[in-house]
Amino acid sequence: MDFQNLKAFMDDMAKNHTVGNDCEVYLDGKSVFRYFSGCSDWENKTPLNGNELYNIYSCSKVATVTAGLQLYERGKFLLSDPLCEYMPEFRTMYIKNSDGEVSEAKNPITVRDVFTMSAGFSYDFESGWVERAREKTNGNFDTVTSIREFAKEPILFEPGTHWSYSLGHDVLAAFVSVVSGKKFRDYMKENIFDPIGMKDTHYHATPEIEKRIAEQYTFVPDDGNTVTDIVEAQKNGNAKKGTFKNVGKPVSHVLGPEYDSGGAGIITSVSDYAKFCAALANYGTATNGEKILSKSTVELLRTNQLDSTQIKDFNWQQLIGYGYGLGVRTHMNPAVSGCISNIGEFGWGGAAGATVVCDPKNNLAVFYAQHVLNPREEYYQPRLKNVVYSDLG
Repeated sequence: MDFQNLKAFMDDMAKNHTVGNDCEVYLDGKSVFRYFSGCSDWENKTPLNGNELYNIYSCSKVATVTAGLQLYERGKFLLSDPLCEYMPEFRTMYIKNSDGEVSEAKNPITVRDVFTMSAGFSYDFESGWVERAREKTNGNFDTVTSIREFAKEPILFEPGTHWSYSLGHDVLAAFVSVVSGKKFRDYMKENIFDPIGMKDTHYHATPEIEKRIAEQYTFVPDDGNTVTDIVEAQKNGNAKKGTFKNVGKPVSHVLGPEYDSGGAGIITSVSDYAKFCAALANYGTATNGEKILSKSTVELLRTNQLDSTQIKDFNWQQLIGYGYGLGVRTHMNPAVSGCISNIGEFGWGGAAGATVVCDPKNNLAVFYAQHVLNPREEYYQPRLKNVVYSDLG
């Protein structure tokens, strides 16, 4: 197979839809495609060289849920456990409805609710918890202390009754830290990154790391209808014509030097994160033989967890025909999705355009990266999967 469709698609993306892109494909544990197209620095027309690092934003979530499931495999918790058994700050929660009325929640938040974005959390960085965390940590924002402040904010609905994209996986990072007794970044390095040889994967940028990060942009449509909130842009982008604005390399969702964001914190290279994707596609066993999850746990990870009410909330255009597992989309209905990937193909995307695709049935893994906020997921994500599968024959 020559992956000519994928190569042509990437060239078209780099020419017409983004600044540059980079992709690696693993099949049966072997790298069978690596290609990059376009620029790492659009203003200076510096071509990509394949050694760049990227902020992968919400693709970080796939690693975070993997860490949580490792502790699940070790008997540290059950998915049905109330979160407050481990983090008492979440014991009494209050729901604030659209009219501003506040009432006490009847259901406890379970650990499953945290994995599945069903706890009722928001993605709100503008409420008081950030300033309280700043004061309590002297601006360092250690993960656990910060999330304890987040726990004081009202939730959006009765836990377990709806799906809402949120800071749930930042909560999960704090949970992993509490259960393991380690800083989240240290747990990840010791249990995922180092075992499978991910030497270019980090949570905070040193000056040396920052030099290698590709310039980061946002897409500005010509009609001026820019979606400025990066989470909303991930849900509701558009494929209109426009231009690119350099926005610097920091990630706004990383609050401080000790805030290890489970939802958006990873800086990595395509070759590094592709190794991680390949491990999940091989039912948890990496290309070097290291096992990070069991086959049965990967099956649980990619099993839809949403009921008939919750799945109505899971309605982003690029996710039609998919369900939501333990922190990942999972393909359920090709007739609805229009996607030619296998049933059970799973993964997630990031706010600057990174994308994880894992398919254990074919032992296929794809990691694709670009570095443009407002990335227009609804345009490139379905097309990316279709061209990869067409090249498989």
